[in-house]
Amino acid sequence: MAVDLKLGINLGFAVNKYVEPHVWARIVAEELGLTYVQFVADLLNAFLPEAIIQRQLEQIQENTAKYGLQITSTFTSSFTRVNHFMHPDADTRRTWLDWFKRFVDMSAAMGAQSTGSHFGILTFADYDDPARREFIIGEALKHWRELSWYAKDKGMAYLTFEPMSIPREMANTVEDAKELLERLNEGAGIPFKLVLDVGHAPHPNDRDPYRWVRELGKVSPIIHIQQTEMNHSRHWPFTEEYNALGIIHGEPLLEAIEASGAEEAELVFELSHREAWSTEFRIIEDHKASVDYWRQFVRK
Repeated sequence: MAVDLKLGINLGFAVNKYVEPHVWARIVAEELGLTYVQFVADLLNAFLPEAIIQRQLEQIQENTAKYGLQITSTFTSSFTRVNHFMHPDADTRRTWLDWFKRFVDMSAAMGAQSTGSHFGILTFADYDDPARREFIIGEALKHWRELSWYAKDKGMAYLTFEPMSIPREMANTVEDAKELLERLNEGAGIPFKLVLDVGHAPHPNDRDPYRWVRELGKVSPIIHIQQTEMNHSRHWPFTEEYNALGIIHGEPLLEAIEASGAEEAELVFELSHREAWSTEFRIIEDHKASVDYWRQFVRK
């Protein structure tokens, strides 16, 4: 059976550049020709006052409807890449649980079926102490499970976490990702799944991005795509220049997804342009070229 493939975009590219809903919605729909969107918390942080959040949500709903976009999922982003459920302080962990519950509310209002993040990040002090490390992992599992029941009540279908690149940030090998996913799903209100990133394979024993997809694609309905080099997570665009340098290409990625047994996958662009003269004015152009490349393989 053929895999149901969609092409989407993570709005991390818009953070501090195209923050207005009427601007990013028009770019995604009219300039890039995409429909499916992964909204990011850095565009509307759940710590903001309620009145601001509600006003922004109305603008997001209005403009996604106007341009025919679907926000299929939400996710944390660069400025929310913090310890959250693995913070050493219990009150801070609880504050982040309240934050995620509010983010679930916001995500549901946007029409998203899932929300997610990295699992959590250990400090060096907690990572280096085996007993403390396991305690903090247990705390994160407890908080995620509580969030899953809350998300179920809000009508979400599943929650996600993203395997990261180093042990402190969790799930940096295929085996670790499988084990953590299994532990999370014990007693969860709705299923936990993965958001694989084709650049997150820097562990010395697990550097083949296609192996990650073959092994875990079936439980990863969302896959972040970026052009990258071996041993790095470059978040380059899929331009002719970078495709010649990089290791991520359409045919082998689709073969790996199919081999995984996945029934569906949303391939979501997560491209990064640093604030430099060489890249600042290429953001839209590079995204257009990336969409053009992937349209050879994904029509939806």
